[in-house]
Amino acid sequence: MTNIIIHGCNGTMGKVITRVAMSDPDINIVAGIDKISDKAEKDFPVYQSLEECKVSADVIIDFSVHTAVPALIESAEKRGIPVVIATTGLSEDDMNLIIEKSKNIPIFQSANMSLGINVTGEMAKLAACVLGDKFDIEIVEKHHNQKVDAPSGTAYMLADTINSMLNPKKEYTYGRHSKNDKRSKNEIGIHAIRGGTIVGEHSIIFAGQDEVIEIKHTAFSKQIFAIGAIQAAKFLIGKTPNLYNMDDLIETGSLN
Repeated sequence: MTNIIIHGCNGTMGKVITRVAMSDPDINIVAGIDKISDKAEKDFPVYQSLEECKVSADVIIDFSVHTAVPALIESAEKRGIPVVIATTGLSEDDMNLIIEKSKNIPIFQSANMSLGINVTGEMAKLAACVLGDKFDIEIVEKHHNQKVDAPSGTAYMLADTINSMLNPKKEYTYGRHSKNDKRSKNEIGIHAIRGGTIVGEHSIIFAGQDEVIEIKHTAFSKQIFAIGAIQAAKFLIGKTPNLYNMDDLIETGSLN
């Protein structure tokens, strides 16, 4: 049994992961953390901060907002609790802090907890190795109209994954509304669309002479992200301090 604390339990994703976790016989929610109150009754206590929460836990799963992550990481380090960070929109300073604190506690961080999107990234790597110098590369991401960060963390993750296979590296171009120049070969275009209730859709386009390859992933519900976060929480049990991601989870075959 893995005892977890859900950080951001009253948010949209917090409620989804609560529902998924409660249906998993190997997971026990011992507490929730959220500054936003929720009148709905829960089967676990809810606190406004990890500092206030004195409940013991094996792992913290974070689905909050990026501004809440630094304080969470600091508190988790003090208590020696591993953390799964599924919050998106992290700044460079946030990532630097995560890297620093992962020297002392196990931290699992991914811009997207979906197994499918990470397999999509692996396919994009292969395409980039073969086509990167010959084809133009564009990434188009679509999300619901309530998402505040743009482009999405997943779009950045996919762009970085592709760029890791290229030499020289390409620059990122965000839209072209202010440009009057031809497209440069040394760029990856990243475009964000916001509307309706789109859960998440990412397309990677390799456009060449008279042919186009498109690799696409569509999320039809937020549940896939919750399932991935719970898998990550189980993965962290017994791990030494380090920064882990979905590649580590996939490589070890720790999927269930």
